[in-house]
Amino acid sequence: MAGLAVTGSTPAVAAVPADFTDTAVISGLTMPTNAAFAPDGRVFVAEKSGLVKVFDSPSDTTATVFADLRPQTHDFWDRGLLGLAVDPRFPARPYVYVGYTHDALPGGTAPQWGDQCPTPPGATDKGCVVTARLSKLVMGSGGTAVQEQPLITDWCQQYPSHSIGSVVFGPDGMLYVGGGDGASFNFADYGQVGNPCADPPSPAGVTLSPPNAKGGALRSQSVRRPAGEPVSLDGTVIRVDPDTGAAAPGNPFAAGADANAQRIVAYGLRNQFRFGFRPGTDELWLGDVGWGTWEEINRVPNATDAVAENFGWPCFEGSARQSGYDGANVTVCESLYSSGGQSAPYYAYNHASKVVAGDACPTGGSSVSGIAFEDGTSNYPAAYRGALFFADSSRGCIWAMRLGPNGQPNPNDIVAFVTGVNAPVQLLTGPGGDLYYIALGAGQLRRVSYVGGGNRPPTAVGTATPSSGPAPLSVQFDASASTDPDQGDTLTYAWDLDADGQYDDSTAATPTRTYLSTGVVEVGLRVTDPDGASSTTAVPVTVGAPPGQDPVPHIDTPTTALRWTVGQPLTFSGQAVDPQDGPLPASALTWRLTIQHCSTQGSCHEHIVQNWNGISSGSFIAPDHEYPSHLELTLTAEDSTGRTATKTLALMPKTVDLTFTANPSGAKLVVGGIQSTTPFTRTVIAGSNNSISAPSPQNYGLLNLKYKYTGWSHGGAQSHNIVAPSTNTTYRANYTMCWLLNPC
Repeated sequence: MAGLAVTGSTPAVAAVPADFTDTAVISGLTMPTNAAFAPDGRVFVAEKSGLVKVFDSPSDTTATVFADLRPQTHDFWDRGLLGLAVDPRFPARPYVYVGYTHDALPGGTAPQWGDQCPTPPGATDKGCVVTARLSKLVMGSGGTAVQEQPLITDWCQQYPSHSIGSVVFGPDGMLYVGGGDGASFNFADYGQVGNPCADPPSPAGVTLSPPNAKGGALRSQSVRRPAGEPVSLDGTVIRVDPDTGAAAPGNPFAAGADANAQRIVAYGLRNQFRFGFRPGTDELWLGDVGWGTWEEINRVPNATDAVAENFGWPCFEGSARQSGYDGANVTVCESLYSSGGQSAPYYAYNHASKVVAGDACPTGGSSVSGIAFEDGTSNYPAAYRGALFFADSSRGCIWAMRLGPNGQPNPNDIVAFVTGVNAPVQLLTGPGGDLYYIALGAGQLRRVSYVGGGNRPPTAVGTATPSSGPAPLSVQFDASASTDPDQGDTLTYAWDLDADGQYDDSTAATPTRTYLSTGVVEVGLRVTDPDGASSTTAVPVTVGAPPGQDPVPHIDTPTTALRWTVGQPLTFSGQAVDPQDGPLPASALTWRLTIQHCSTQGSCHEHIVQNWNGISSGSFIAPDHEYPSHLELTLTAEDSTGRTATKTLALMPKTVDLTFTANPSGAKLVVGGIQSTTPFTRTVIAGSNNSISAPSPQNYGLLNLKYKYTGWSHGGAQSHNIVAPSTNTTYRANYTMCWLLNPC
């Protein structure tokens, strides 16, 4: 699973507990990933594409582009601008820090790929190798960035997820940065596909194999490599000087010779996409996205001490051995199994289970995607004082883990806090001590406030009659349906009739305005109660088209009859006709390709793979992904007045059944990350890449005798990858019983 998953089944409006409200603070963002509140009241927002925007305050509706990092950012799949922090002494120290996927090969320059991954090398085949970067942006006198100062460029990443993550200031004034393992999410990856990151024991380009392989996800354990072998920042949390990017004093490996090792304070992580400090402590709490079974919340008791916590990935997932890497018998994991010392999760939840019994959150797909604490300054009820909030972008939910008698978050006291969120990818505490969150899919920064026992904000409702028509268009607006939950409150109104972001055009409940220019006008309404609580809404008006006359997009190719295989070149084409404009040009068309990753329980979330703008046809290579999953292709058409319409086509894969047997039967084999007892069958996508292992020796059968592996019926090493053929196929692992003359 990945951190930037957009759930396709969440309701339009999130639900919160009684006496809480969930309101939009900033809307109209494009794939936002982070927000940060500056000490002087400004709000910084990062968008996945590489834009950093700044707002004068949470009530400011007009953004200024603070920095444009798009040319050097690889905005593809789960990659992009994913980390953001403001200097605690801003603006005296006028610095904003960012972490983004750097569109360059190790040692290379950007841009390498653009916002795509061509085939070859193929996003899920050889992988488009990139790095990641931590940079300091320096603000000039005009309030925007005038310089990017790169501090660290590292984190070799082969596959399009598990990239850079959080950038956080600690209470010690140091900067803490996380990066995922950059490895495959489809198979047990130990460097067997080209080894482009030059992981030991071989140079770049030489494929690795067990037991000595140290690449792929095993980079998360690289700090355990022998002296002289390079240490990777993949799968680690680092603690560095915010001015130089050098290791902070007192780090666990400060005495070593490797500069990367000197920076590391925690490792053995898969995709610690979000983390944060518990207020008033040096405790660092991490949300680590799991593979097929477990999501983890991990605790570093003291991020400034001389202990580097090892959370075990990929040798462990949750508290158990990860079968895919255990079965491969790689020495990196076997030595950890024998020596111990890995830190178990503080809390873990299973993908197939509810976090809270009876909550409204789907099971199946899971991606822990937010960590924040109530910091003691909110007016939340006492039950939430000091609570740990955590989010899951795939399930579309935020939970609160409340404090136990020992003063620590209690895994046995978790309650649903916000449900039905359109992809929460960051939690943070903001003005008033309230919980804020980024809703990636909704393009919003939102705030959860407590209003119980006090004044509650109104709800703004506005209408426009007519809402569209040819110019000149005279429109009657009406705010009289707005309500306030506190009986007797009289509302006042403020309208932004010209959509300039200022609510200064009318204070009437039912104003009128005539529009002369064609286009879509996002009229704003703000309603306020006598105590100053307010809410806003948008009332769109389309000038230049009769009511209900949207463009009509049509996808010509492919069709629903297609059954694709991994690696298959696919072409797409489409068109759109508008009732007023007639046939629309290619410049009016945009396309989006997503993978819909589904669970056996039926819930799905999406990963945006690629966007195309201004074309009527194009092509892509069908990517690899675990099953069940399918592709969706969406065509959006926009007419001359700004009216849009979309058409979405589901593209289902061709699947095959792979049956695994053993001779004698009953042996345990590993496919992907799951171990099963033979015989068993896995349904996969034709052409998919699957790691398989035959653990040896093992005890099984009625007498529980010991057997050792002797070979696969199809040939191949004990642990290797197979590409799923186009027809159902059986694979047999052969074993022989161990005895005096045939020892194991």
